[in-house]
Amino acid sequence: MHAADHQLVRISDVRQAYHKDTNVDLIVLDQVNLTINDSEIVALLGRSGSGKSTLLRIVAGLLRPTAGQVIWHGRPLTGPAEGVAMVFQSFALFPWLTVQENVELGLEAQGVARVERERRAEEAIALIGLGGYENAYPKELSGGMRQRVGLARALVVHPDLLLMDEPFSALDVLTAETLRTDLIELWSEGRMPVKSVLMVTHNIEEAVLMADRILVFSVNPGRVANELMVPFPHPRNRLAPAFRQMVDDIYGLMTRRAPSVDGRVQPPAQITAATALPLVGSNQMAGLLEALAAEPYHGRADLPALALSLQMETDELFPLGETLQLLHFAEVEEGDIRLTEAGRRFVDSDTEERKRIFAAALRAHVPLARTIRQVLDERPSHRAPALRFRDELEDHMSPDYADETLRTVIGWGRYAELYGYDEEADQFSLEDIE
Repeated sequence: MHAADHQLVRISDVRQAYHKDTNVDLIVLDQVNLTINDSEIVALLGRSGSGKSTLLRIVAGLLRPTAGQVIWHGRPLTGPAEGVAMVFQSFALFPWLTVQENVELGLEAQGVARVERERRAEEAIALIGLGGYENAYPKELSGGMRQRVGLARALVVHPDLLLMDEPFSALDVLTAETLRTDLIELWSEGRMPVKSVLMVTHNIEEAVLMADRILVFSVNPGRVANELMVPFPHPRNRLAPAFRQMVDDIYGLMTRRAPSVDGRVQPPAQITAATALPLVGSNQMAGLLEALAAEPYHGRADLPALALSLQMETDELFPLGETLQLLHFAEVEEGDIRLTEAGRRFVDSDTEERKRIFAAALRAHVPLARTIRQVLDERPSHRAPALRFRDELEDHMSPDYADETLRTVIGWGRYAELYGYDEEADQFSLEDIE
């Protein structure tokens, strides 16, 4: 095991907000406090939108926080941090450069002499398992090999801190597992030329498999909700009962409603017409409801087991479960998901009855869908531009989330035949729904 005996970076009371035209700030991170010590792998685990990637850029010195400070090697960070390298989800290779040339880029930026550059690049390429591919171009490599090039490019500068932003999420399951295993083997053997690793992930098993410490992030705004030490030595057996229990416990943490100041559990957040909605389709919801109702679950499932059997990532399963809860088709709590009576009725119904049940759920539990229908009912033309609702959403959230929310409510309303939507005119209407 690696002993954490020296503090590389300390984040103190960091806040990141973006000013909007309506004078309402969009708060991405708030009151974030964490430290990264020498000789440890730390995982930032959380949902999309929890600000994990934003925090990574702040740690790297690429983004200055709205408030709070970053202390790097005992000094306030005021620009790009020296001794930090980053690996991205999207590989970020230059297609016109060979593997060797891509890996040498960081050293060239540092002014390292050509002979030394070539030697160190060859060492990094061999270390990461790409020996013999020095003269290949990115287009000639598989996704896994391209990510290895990205890793070699980060490792070649021998950084104190390696930042990894969901480095395995763009890879297929087998390739990702092979790369994780290889990295942990290099780390355990002391062959990775880095002091510590800070990785962003939304994959609970990945965090437990790789990290010495896990920081679980809450959403809206992002902050550290829980800090967990992972007690297992490497290599770790993901089938071991203690490993499975820890995965189970984290699912429970991430689906548990937070206690209020007096210790009582808070009620679910109030849903309004300005609440962001995940991009979850009606077919996905129907599929999960049917899976829950069938064997072996019979209406109730443990989320980790369900994720494993359906081969779903946390960022796919959580939004689905929470959407079913929003519509009162299921309840999610303490790492379990359970069908409600309305959910069972939906599963047992034919197509037309499912649409009627879904429409009733939208009217009752999704204020934005209800508002759109009311506006259409009240207008003589029974039409309304989507821009009217998009502008209102952007008063409360980023344009990306506003667009995602609108696309979601368009899909739901169309399925339920609550209203129609014309893509070309970008407008809602009541035409052709009855």
